[in-house]
Amino acid sequence: MEPVKKIKIGAIEVAVWENTSSEGKKFFNTTMERSYKDGEEWKKTNSLRDSDLPKAILALQKAFEFVAIKD
Repeated sequence: MEPVKKIKIGAIEVAVWENTSSEGKKFFNTTMERSYKDGEEWKKTNSLRDSDLPKAILALQKAFEFVAIKD
């Protein structure tokens, strides 16, 4: 299953997932993660540094705009 939308700002990525309730109503969930390099290996975490917060806010705002337009 793939997200319906991915928003990437720097190392922050927000994914929007579309779901359907048992009553047939569409709704969205959102996940967020930060990429970082550990030696030569890229890893992901959902822990944010203080410098990540402005990027996370912007990415979440864009996710909200996407969901609001889809409804």
